[in-house]
Amino acid sequence: MGTTVETLKRNKFFTGRPGPVIVVVMDGVGISGNTAGNAVAAAHTPVLDTLFSTCQHRTLKAHGKAVGLPSDNDMGNSEVGHNAIGAGRVFAQGAKLVNEAVRSGAIWQGGTWKKLAANCVKNKSAMHFIGLFSDGNVHSHIDHLKAMVRQAADEGIEKVRIHILLDGRDVGEVSALDYIRPFEAYLQDINNNSGADCRIASGGGRMIVTMDRYEADWTIVKRGWDAHVRGEAPAFASAEKAVSALREKGPGTIDQFLPPFVIADQGRPVGTIQDGDSVVFFNFRGDRAIEISRAFEEDDFDKFDRGPVPKVEYAGMMEYDGDLHIPRQYLVSPPSIERTMGELMANTGICQLACSETQKYGHVTYFWNGNRSGKFNDSNETYIEITSDLIPFEQRPWMKCAEITDTVSRELLTGSYQFGRLNYANGDMVGHTGDYNAAVIGVETVDLALGRLLKTIRKTGGIALITADHGNSDEMFELDTQGNVKLNENGSPKAKTSHTLNPVPFIIYDPLFNGEYRLRNNVQGGLSNIAATCMDLMGYIPPEDYNESLVQFGDE
Repeated sequence: MGTTVETLKRNKFFTGRPGPVIVVVMDGVGISGNTAGNAVAAAHTPVLDTLFSTCQHRTLKAHGKAVGLPSDNDMGNSEVGHNAIGAGRVFAQGAKLVNEAVRSGAIWQGGTWKKLAANCVKNKSAMHFIGLFSDGNVHSHIDHLKAMVRQAADEGIEKVRIHILLDGRDVGEVSALDYIRPFEAYLQDINNNSGADCRIASGGGRMIVTMDRYEADWTIVKRGWDAHVRGEAPAFASAEKAVSALREKGPGTIDQFLPPFVIADQGRPVGTIQDGDSVVFFNFRGDRAIEISRAFEEDDFDKFDRGPVPKVEYAGMMEYDGDLHIPRQYLVSPPSIERTMGELMANTGICQLACSETQKYGHVTYFWNGNRSGKFNDSNETYIEITSDLIPFEQRPWMKCAEITDTVSRELLTGSYQFGRLNYANGDMVGHTGDYNAAVIGVETVDLALGRLLKTIRKTGGIALITADHGNSDEMFELDTQGNVKLNENGSPKAKTSHTLNPVPFIIYDPLFNGEYRLRNNVQGGLSNIAATCMDLMGYIPPEDYNESLVQFGDE
């Protein structure tokens, strides 16, 4: 007996419009009443201004518990935001799952940890930890790293090496030493009490070393491989000295762009990865963890010359790709996200379009589909990637907005699609640079592109739902608890490169609107409510377990 395929049923209250429903994600464009450092408020946005004055709109929560994170002090991010939009429900996300696994001790009882630890004890070899070194809680958390280092020492592993990827993006832009100094003291305490030898071995800025995504620039991964595995990078006596020297060499370089380095003792790297070692990549978020995992695991790897490949036991904090099973071993099981809106629409025969540039292509495909690679149905899904430029985003803040708009407009005018989603990356990727003026241009570019896209929506008789996955460009300066701008030593505003806790817009642009529906006034509203809303406006009944729609029809 075959498995029943779930499909969507037609809605008797509303049959939809002649054209498609399109979700427009203005990545990193949040809403804040504070204008200090607010590139969204400062930008000239006549299209958005008109939409806010003429269309039904509201704000949605895009952080914390509303998107499956541990607490409402946790800022949202693109991964969990697109998961929530695509899934139509809230699933416990990586940070929360790892927190619980560490708290309960389940992570140490799992077969993967036991296997990696036993490998080190048996071979008297090193356990290596590679990952983003901060408490930003977007890709990783330093508390998870500290727990693993201590556990390794407690289990008798004599040599532990840590390869730190400096953040400066989800935390303060030049905060690396604020993490390195206390961490070095933490390691020293472990060494003194256990007799283990725990040391930082290599590192570099996250946007230069190891953490590429969507195969945008494999040279980033190669730099990490050369530093972590081969010990090939400028050498320093300590991580603190490395960061200080690299900052002096490149004045104004923020942490995420610092070049690779290794720590050496008497001219020899202290922590190259060798045959018989164990390696944990401790990021819980998948997009920037897949490529380095492939470099460790693939026999037929051809993206760069790895040189001699050490035979190691490799694991990720989580499984980063559930379809391709990358990596093969992981410490904590990821959320099981099934029955996404993309899957249900594909089952129903609805033709779908997904488009973005490389930097966010996986967000409208992989993350949107519940951390699933590939399509649900090749015959009714079209995915289009616009290749991103390999240039610092503040130098070209318009990114690929125009090309995305051209492509989506051309596709929609064919009349082939009933649903689509696209992502304009500017508000997030330019926001992460900390360049306020560039962020203003980035937001203005999105507004300009949106205006062109809406002309196509009018021509096709469709509906556009305009939203964002989290905030970023809405807060480009660090603020104190009173909302005042923090200043650097020279009196200039201290740049903020991380996401925000601000809500995001939700606008319904429906040129054919004739009073058939209205926004519900009794729904708190988060990103996960968008999926059911899309189905309602397409003329389908959302699944009962989906978070409720943001609209209601007549006296419904």
